[in-house]
Amino acid sequence: MVAKAWDSSLSLPGLIVEGRAIVEGMVRMSGRLAASQGICPDCGTPSGSRHSTYDRTLTDLPISGARVELRLKVRRLRCNHAPCPRTTFSEPLPPAFARRYGRRVGRCEALLHAVAVALGGRPGARMMARLAVPWSRDTMLRVLRHGDPMAEPAPPPRVIGIDDFAWRRGHTYGTIIVDLERRQVIDLLPDRQRETVVAWLQENPQVATICRDRGAGYVAAATEAAPQAQQVADRWHLFENASAAFLAAVRMEMPGLRRILAPSGPVDPATLTRAERLQWDGAQIREALNRQILDLASQGTPIRGMAHTTGVSRQTIRKILRGQRHDTFRSRESSLDAWSLILEAEWSAGCRVGAELWRRLKASGFAGSLRVVSEWATRRRRDEKLGHAVGAAMSARTIARSMTTERGTGSAQTAMINAVVERAVPALVVARDVLDRFHAMMRSKDEARLDPWIAKAASTKLAAFAAGVEADKDAVAAAISSPWSSGQVEGNVNRLMSTAEQKPATVAE
Repeated sequence: MVAKAWDSSLSLPGLIVEGRAIVEGMVRMSGRLAASQGICPDCGTPSGSRHSTYDRTLTDLPISGARVELRLKVRRLRCNHAPCPRTTFSEPLPPAFARRYGRRVGRCEALLHAVAVALGGRPGARMMARLAVPWSRDTMLRVLRHGDPMAEPAPPPRVIGIDDFAWRRGHTYGTIIVDLERRQVIDLLPDRQRETVVAWLQENPQVATICRDRGAGYVAAATEAAPQAQQVADRWHLFENASAAFLAAVRMEMPGLRRILAPSGPVDPATLTRAERLQWDGAQIREALNRQILDLASQGTPIRGMAHTTGVSRQTIRKILRGQRHDTFRSRESSLDAWSLILEAEWSAGCRVGAELWRRLKASGFAGSLRVVSEWATRRRRDEKLGHAVGAAMSARTIARSMTTERGTGSAQTAMINAVVERAVPALVVARDVLDRFHAMMRSKDEARLDPWIAKAASTKLAAFAAGVEADKDAVAAAISSPWSSGQVEGNVNRLMSTAEQKPATVAE
């Protein structure tokens, strides 16, 4: 009865159990493969000529809380096919036994993988020790990266997402390809050239849907190599492009807005902080270069000639000619952005000391440094002393954010900025309404609203974005109604490359 229980517990196909014993609380079983022949891995010729044998030790699932060790006698066979360069080869193990060079039976590997997926490295190692299969946290992470050994081979991808990512930002870029049905990364291409993407698509003719950004390279590659596939414009990129178009519209109005938002006159460099002075000096250099390029343009110099004369890229020259490069103070995301309402309330209540503001924010959960809060308080005291109600100078990004995402939740200062901007530049209000309609159309998945939106946006400051949407109308319409979207692939590429089991993030609308 005991022998039968032991044999049934090790019911692996093709295994002959020859011995079993209990040594120091461990169940040790010995056996051999039942196959009489093996297949040469080079030429595929079957052979039963034995050269030698060796023992291979594998760990199996525990029995009644006891560890199980399988000692398998593996033959080394001769390849009798004369043209084959391989003289001998090891008897191949069936997939149910173990991976090549593996130390565990396949079902034990599957258990480790399931625990690693659920718990991770260190907690998973503690759980496996309780299950009488002790493995280190590093082993758990290695098993996680290898994938599930018992899983069936994935079917060829039908719905894919294509996007670029930076191997080294600003220098070299690659292409990431995601199977959107399985939500897994399936390939990383070394570059983002059209020929590379075309070659990959030609090797995968079963692809039926391609989610991509609106870049010309991926559009041309998908059209050439997969004409049978439906192209879907990525929803995340559409939202990002729409926001960028509104920001460009704000930047074009910055010379006038800066004069309106600083009623005391032009910016006095003597009143700026050290960080603002660095930005101011850089802005003066940019403005001098802008004037030089505008002078060359008035003389009829082509863009290529201006790039050769000034050493500025053609993309930057186009921005200057469109009036999109007059932003004096370029803002960045700050750790204080989420705490602006609390800061304004504390300041209005009479707390004007940076250290005390920092302590109060820290008590509410703020994790930033004292220096950030102190600099904010210094700038605020300076603005009040100089009589600048909304600051001496503001960036285009700050104004665009106050008019859109912070319009309903911002502070009193945000409401003041919006009132001044809306009164001074009504065209930005129209552009914001068009942007809101675009967001509503994408979220409602109402494809019928696309043509009226394009007609409405064509006469606003988002006309260039609307023209691009119209040129890629079929893919944008598919994006509105399609459930597929590659999402924020580029923002999660490092996490996706670390393990194939991670899922790309969904679109955050």
